[in-house]
Amino acid sequence: MKLKTSLIVALSIGIIGLIAWESYWRSQDYEPNLNDDKELWANQRAKVNNASEQDILLLGSSRILFDIQLNEFEAETGIRPVQLAIAGASPLPVFHDLVHNTGFKGTIILGVTTVLTFSTLYPKAMPWDRPQSKVDHFYNRTYAQRLNHKLSLPLQNNFVFMSADEELYIDDIDLKSLLRRIEIGERVPETVYLVNFQNTTEDRNTSMLNKTVTDSSFTRRVTNFWEFVMKVSPPPDVAPTMEYLVNDAKDFINRGGNLVFLRCPSSGPFRGGEAQILPRETVWDELLRQTNAKGYHYEDYDQFKNLVCPEWSHLSLKDAKFFTTELAKIMIEDNVLTNQKTN
Repeated sequence: MKLKTSLIVALSIGIIGLIAWESYWRSQDYEPNLNDDKELWANQRAKVNNASEQDILLLGSSRILFDIQLNEFEAETGIRPVQLAIAGASPLPVFHDLVHNTGFKGTIILGVTTVLTFSTLYPKAMPWDRPQSKVDHFYNRTYAQRLNHKLSLPLQNNFVFMSADEELYIDDIDLKSLLRRIEIGERVPETVYLVNFQNTTEDRNTSMLNKTVTDSSFTRRVTNFWEFVMKVSPPPDVAPTMEYLVNDAKDFINRGGNLVFLRCPSSGPFRGGEAQILPRETVWDELLRQTNAKGYHYEDYDQFKNLVCPEWSHLSLKDAKFFTTELAKIMIEDNVLTNQKTN
């Protein structure tokens, strides 16, 4: 009897504690959100195994991840693309895997964020290691890991306290993140850590949180991180990365694949810095010349060239929907994409 009572008391205290913890973080304007982790990415990568020539894959870094909205793209084309872009990453490892380890011959829209795409081939560097680790996980993941992730999705979708992203956001609420916020002695200032400003669905349809647009103090925390990144990032290694990308692009095109390069908008210091470090004519124009692939640069279109990224690097949800809709229309008009809509 005492054991039963103790169990009931323990469960009650645990439930009350979870309710209090959940209520507190919701009062701090947190909302349930999926962790955009290696498991979520691997689920999308698995779709390529059964993809047809009519399917579309999205590759790149965070700009194409934020700026191409899957619902709007599907509404215009009749096709829901597979989102394989990875934030803070070079697209080269994922593209190489798709070219050499699959027979995919559909369309790949590859987002080109020049400072990442042409950053490095060094396997231990973050822009390369980050995507390669996800590719490796896709091939090595166990059934137990798949089941664990599947069971976690309902919890992530409904409870704020499940926030614990692989990206080590400073505003995550797992124990490690909470400890990182404590200032001790000469600990690195908070501004070198990024805050989470994205919302993610199960198929990795990703959008900017609205407070990035409306809350200037929150936006400043994001731009503080971008300023830090610009200061510490090594110079790009253009020649070998260009050669690597061009070789894979030619292999993909030669087997019948449809490759499209996309340069999404940037603003402020990012736009100016990118233009100075990697001028358009030396990387973008050269990439299109060497691959003979179709490319879409936002500066070439009146409806895109003045779009403003609230934190310099990504479009708000409203502008991303507009960008996606208009871009899909342009691609269909250019016969780069076919309209698969049934009505």
